[in-house]
Amino acid sequence: MAVRLSKPWQPLTAENVGKLTSHLGVYQLALDDDTIVYIGVAGGRSTFGLKGEVSAHLDDPAGGGTHFRTEINMSYRSRHLELLQVHVHDHGTVPVGNTDIDPATLGRMRPD
Repeated sequence: MAVRLSKPWQPLTAENVGKLTSHLGVYQLALDDDTIVYIGVAGGRSTFGLKGEVSAHLDDPAGGGTHFRTEINMSYRSRHLELLQVHVHDHGTVPVGNTDIDPATLGRMRPD
């Protein structure tokens, strides 16, 4: 598995979100220029899994996200932290929508 999420972006619309399943996993929200603005997780306590978590951003997109992509993953907590660490490595900080994450608490990763 690649460290970075490389699936294609989909527009954040009700139609596209409606096609998602209720699986556990991680997701990213981005702007039109593919700038990641939020990295989220659909965990064991998420109502309707990825479908529920991403649909919550339809009316209130984190950081103004207009696109999303998902990854079904049973190790969702580890994968979420891994994606955050990669973002910090690439950009020096967490995405603007992840205001609840302190970058100093994340481990360091050198994915290259």
